[in-house]
Amino acid sequence: MKELVEVIAKALVDNPEGVVVTEKQEGRTTVLEVRVADGEMGKVIGKQGRIAKAIRSVVKAAAAKDDKRVVVDIIQ
Repeated sequence: MKELVEVIAKALVDNPEGVVVTEKQEGRTTVLEVRVADGEMGKVIGKQGRIAKAIRSVVKAAAAKDDKRVVVDIIQ
């Protein structure tokens, strides 16, 4: 899952080197934290959060295939 989110986020921003995805386990849930460079946050979130919702939907579908729960947090 981490690689999937990383590829998507790097494709969206102008500075792909500034994208960092960390993975944490909290019980049965995996939390993926996406950090981007300053000024790139809007490109990952999108207007009214549409891109962020799309990223979460893709990850949720991939996680459901493996019967897992994954949460994507976009932080600065």
